[in-house]
Amino acid sequence: MHFKDMKVLVAGGTGMIGIPLVKLLIEQGAHVRISSLDDPSRANPSAEFIRLDLTKLENCRKVCSGMEFVFNLLGVKASPAITTTKPASFLYPTVMMEMNMLEAARIEGVAGYLLTSSIGVYAPAEIFYEDNVWKTFPSPNDWFSGWSKRIGELQAEAYKIEYNWDSIAIVRPANVYGPFDNFDSQNAMVVPSLIKRALSGEDPLRVWGDGTPLRDFIHANDVARGILIAAKKMPENPINLGNGKGVSIRDLVNIIVSCLGKKPEIIWERSKPGGDNIRLMDVSRARELGFEPKISLEQGIGDVMKWYSANCSTTHKRYDVYD
Repeated sequence: MHFKDMKVLVAGGTGMIGIPLVKLLIEQGAHVRISSLDDPSRANPSAEFIRLDLTKLENCRKVCSGMEFVFNLLGVKASPAITTTKPASFLYPTVMMEMNMLEAARIEGVAGYLLTSSIGVYAPAEIFYEDNVWKTFPSPNDWFSGWSKRIGELQAEAYKIEYNWDSIAIVRPANVYGPFDNFDSQNAMVVPSLIKRALSGEDPLRVWGDGTPLRDFIHANDVARGILIAAKKMPENPINLGNGKGVSIRDLVNIIVSCLGKKPEIIWERSKPGGDNIRLMDVSRARELGFEPKISLEQGIGDVMKWYSANCSTTHKRYDVYD
């Protein structure tokens, strides 16, 4: 599949992954429409931007009208702690956006569709294999986020069966970080939270756990490239998008601190939970499609820290369901 001159909707195209994806599509000659609830300043000026609440079917139909391909990157960005204490605020919009966007795309005759799922669909394991998802339940740490994304995947499977709609692809990104992330102090994920605290001059820098857990981090620009590859090749089964390599939280903290002029003392709060010891993705399927991440964690973290230093005053322009 080629996107030159194709009419494409990127739902969530003002988000961390959506922004680089929109850029790639425009560079390939696509006619891009973006829809989200973010401030219009986050939208690529070369794309059409429609600001609508996409939990509603009628709004999803409006943005899908006339489109040939839909990328659904919609979701609620929040830490596991927030999704645990405010699960309804996470579950309702996530599920409604998934259900209504796919149904709207079907009604409006969209030819191709890609759903961005999540690493949260997996049960606790050291290595996440795509085919194991439905043999287990999501991790208790990702219970509500995991089920919400599983519902979206199940809906896609149902539409393939009933409507013979084979042009639906699913990707499951790992722990994504990058510019335009959620840097909110109350519900940011580990990378933006640490970056914000480190750049604010927090000293000592206190980190939960002992730093040994391994995580699979991937830059949003790499995820955007992987999504585009999946959309062009339309794999029948879900695809993991990660590095497949573990980085310890200790190494992550050290990389962040190495980018600072004044190095803070690091205190590991070992009495606090650090999460599962190992959470890595098997990325064999992605490699078979020709996908390989290009951005090292050192380069990526450095770039995000520079971006945040220059743009920290505008990060509030992303829509936050918890506000």
